[in-house]
Amino acid sequence: MTDRRISLDRVGYGLLSRTLAECGRDVATGELRVSGRPGGAFHLRGGLVVAVESPGAPGPEALLLRSGRISGEQWDGLLREPGAGRWPEAGLVAHGYAGAAQLRVVRMMALQDAVFAVVAGRVDGVEPLAEPSGSGPLAPVAVGESPLRLLQEATRKLIALAALPCPVLPDRERPLPASGADADDLRLPPTRREILTHADGRRTARDLAFTTGRGVYAVTVELARMLAEGLLRCEDAPPTVLPFPVRTPPTGALSPVRQFVAMAPEDPPRPEEPAGPPRPEEPAEPAEPAEPTAVVRLDTPRKLPRREPGASGITETLAATKSGAASWKGFFRLRHRIWTPDSGT
Repeated sequence: MTDRRISLDRVGYGLLSRTLAECGRDVATGELRVSGRPGGAFHLRGGLVVAVESPGAPGPEALLLRSGRISGEQWDGLLREPGAGRWPEAGLVAHGYAGAAQLRVVRMMALQDAVFAVVAGRVDGVEPLAEPSGSGPLAPVAVGESPLRLLQEATRKLIALAALPCPVLPDRERPLPASGADADDLRLPPTRREILTHADGRRTARDLAFTTGRGVYAVTVELARMLAEGLLRCEDAPPTVLPFPVRTPPTGALSPVRQFVAMAPEDPPRPEEPAGPPRPEEPAEPAEPAEPTAVVRLDTPRKLPRREPGASGITETLAATKSGAASWKGFFRLRHRIWTPDSGT
């Protein structure tokens, strides 16, 4: 089975946490780029995080367009309006496509989702704080968030995800519908029906989040729950090393049962006797019957030889001792009874 345990990249997390803490103490402003998988960029203003962008999580624009809240034609029309910029918030509210509160939620959700994607992945390094590249973030929040608070919230989400019966990561598992799971079942919530529709064994939770226009954390949690409930399944990777086939020779040398005949060793050849006068033929003695040869079968389990009483000869020795034969104990008793000049007896 594939190992689905989740562990935090403590080295990378510690590096990112220390760097963001220094930026907060220094009330820094700029862009902090994080290398790794998926990596990302933290945009700070006065020591607070106003936006986070990562290829591992959909941004505000993708959340609006992929979710169906606004069509691509409507979005292009808003961008062509004068003074719209890259994030036409005023046009979205004026045309009734989205409310101001809804847009604030979308911006904050994209920020927190990107932090989770960075923490759930691998952090290889953090570059020094620099000036924002290009024109800055697409849709920054009005009030920034504390860097350490964002990291703590992302860590809490990762711990909660690891506690599920079937934990998954945003860029690891590629589930597909289980047998019997129907994407057209109206009893399922819309989120699950969309996941069953797009899950094909090639898309990860991150891919499904971009496809459905939902947060990567929400989609990852839903995938884990659907795996536990049997609506989705993950195919294990095939083994990279295949066993070599074993073929039995046609001669039957590898047959399971063999028979071995115990043969006596041959006597060495005798020297030839010198030729002499022919001897009278003696009557031939009757030949002794040949001893049966032993046959050993490999299909019978080996057993220890059965012990026969008296086979070692100890019985005859003890019998001789009891019958009056001298023993070592008798020798020492006799030695102590012999008189010596020093004994005084």
